[in-house]
Amino acid sequence: MSSEPSTDAQPSTPDLDAIYEEIQLFRAGFSTLSMASISPGGEPEASYAPYLEADGDLYIFVSALSVHTANLIETGRVSVLFIEDEATAAHPFVRRRLTLQCRVDEIARDSDGYEAILDRFETRFGGLVATLRALADFHLLRLRPERGRYVKGFGKAFAIDDVGLARVRHIRENGSRAVPGEDTAV
Repeated sequence: MSSEPSTDAQPSTPDLDAIYEEIQLFRAGFSTLSMASISPGGEPEASYAPYLEADGDLYIFVSALSVHTANLIETGRVSVLFIEDEATAAHPFVRRRLTLQCRVDEIARDSDGYEAILDRFETRFGGLVATLRALADFHLLRLRPERGRYVKGFGKAFAIDDVGLARVRHIRENGSRAVPGEDTAV
């Protein structure tokens, strides 16, 4: 494991356009996502699924036999996590991570775009998807990111207020958010 991470806060203004690009590259390095769902009765469930992205939305193809599938369909909400591998992280306390809060929509088998998305799944993940397509218990779900948070180290956390418009804000070390144009003393 690497040496201890630095906790020295460097007072500088981050380039938010560069941070946005970094977020896109970071997310593109994953073929699966981790997710946290909650049952209608309030029971949490952690899981994962292979995914692909299209037009800013994330798609997963999941079995109704999985607890998370029922949770996602019933509540319409999920938290998604992309996290740096422990083996490549400088230290376990500073693993880069992106969390997205998403709305969930089920894509009906007879709807426009259903087959095209599954064709992309098959291209990306291979022949197993052809088998899964024939199973009635599999559901195509669209996860629509609404907001999120990207953390790349101590004092380097960024709120993503509008994923579609790419509004990224630096979160100050004291936990408050630095909103451009806002002169509120904290």
